[in-house]
Amino acid sequence: MHASNSSSEEQKFQVRKLQISDKNKGFIELLRQLTVCDSVSDKDFEDRFRELSALGDDHIIFVIEDESSGKIIATGSIFIEKKFLRNCGKVGHIEDVVVDSNARGLKLGKKIIAFLTEHAHLMGCYKVILDCSLENKAFYEKCGFKQKEIQMVKYFI
Repeated sequence: MHASNSSSEEQKFQVRKLQISDKNKGFIELLRQLTVCDSVSDKDFEDRFRELSALGDDHIIFVIEDESSGKIIATGSIFIEKKFLRNCGKVGHIEDVVVDSNARGLKLGKKIIAFLTEHAHLMGCYKVILDCSLENKAFYEKCGFKQKEIQMVKYFI
């Protein structure tokens, strides 16, 4: 039996947790395609990685590595907020979703979002939320999200 092309693509682009070695695989450079991301020293990366790892399943960064190039080409994170509302319910917050500009069109963003959403569901969240630009609204609607109210922000820098 022959594997279909899409099946080989599925195997080529697996979602996994961020590893400490991913800094050297272009993880920070990928984040720069999303927003401002200053250089991060190896020590700062390692310190933050260990800090986040200590949170277990309550804060996870997922990545997709291109096995042929060894580069991280997609990422997204989720953290679980524990609330008193809704019988001490939980809410998943999706953040920092980005696909390398050279890998767009391969449905990797959809794959990361599905993975993050499923993680929230498995963690017992009653909903999962995210913020996005107007330019990305249609993409997230295709992933099953709908617009609800508005976002507000206040920066301290």
